[in-house]
Amino acid sequence: MSAMFAVPGAGNPLAAPVLSPARGLSPERGGSRPSEGFPMSKPFVNLHLSRPLVALDLETTGTAPKIDRIVEVAAVKFMPDGQRLRFCRRINPLIPIPSAATMVHGITDQDVAGCPSFADIAAQLARFLRGADWAGFGIKRFDLPFLLAEFRRAEIHFSLANHAVLDVLQIYHQREPRDLTAAVRHYLDRPHENAHGALADAYAAAAVLDAQLECYPDLPQKVPVLHAHLTDVDLAGKLRRDEGRVVLTFGKYSGSDLLTVAQHDPAYLRWLLEQDFLPDFQTMVQSALQSA
Repeated sequence: MSAMFAVPGAGNPLAAPVLSPARGLSPERGGSRPSEGFPMSKPFVNLHLSRPLVALDLETTGTAPKIDRIVEVAAVKFMPDGQRLRFCRRINPLIPIPSAATMVHGITDQDVAGCPSFADIAAQLARFLRGADWAGFGIKRFDLPFLLAEFRRAEIHFSLANHAVLDVLQIYHQREPRDLTAAVRHYLDRPHENAHGALADAYAAAAVLDAQLECYPDLPQKVPVLHAHLTDVDLAGKLRRDEGRVVLTFGKYSGSDLLTVAQHDPAYLRWLLEQDFLPDFQTMVQSALQSA
């Protein structure tokens, strides 16, 4: 479900075709082919490698490693001498792929029906990842937790120790802040004077909103319609719809059906009611507890 890792200015190394289903592993010698987006013999110009670096991306059935499963793994191993190895496999998760997940990555139950399970490829993937450092977009919060959960289920020992991890999303957030000042600079192309002054921030928020509608013409331009577009179940996005169910989007039951949680752990939902959540979320929780 995470975005694919890309080397700035060098195309996307994971955009290569799906590899041989027999092995899923393919060597690349010397330079790269033009179709892969690398116009130079070595993909990294500014990053210096002292040992292999694996750029990793996973597609999954959802966002909760405890209950969701991997449906595709792609890994590109960049060697210090410029060579590359690729590991790319579709995986049968052995559970249904929700339509919400298919909308993100395009992979259906039919697409993975004849594919191996994660347990079938776990040992080969673990060997591919060992002895290398790792990189990815959101890899610390998404890909690595999923891998650890899947390796545990496959009874394969997999340790994070002695591996450097480079999270592109972390660097992005550190260097490109996502605050109002950054939004004013991005959408209005001017500095945000008197930042954190309430009146200046209010005017800036309104100006950014108008500029966003100009920038993204597919967004609705009527307030009620835009509100509906931005709201799935509750205002804060603590809940979402998934094939007719209402599921939690956070906490230890992230991805779990709200009514099921109410039936099996009502104490947890009663605890949530004591927290500072918006009233619409609390109303949904209370309704689930009453229906359980």
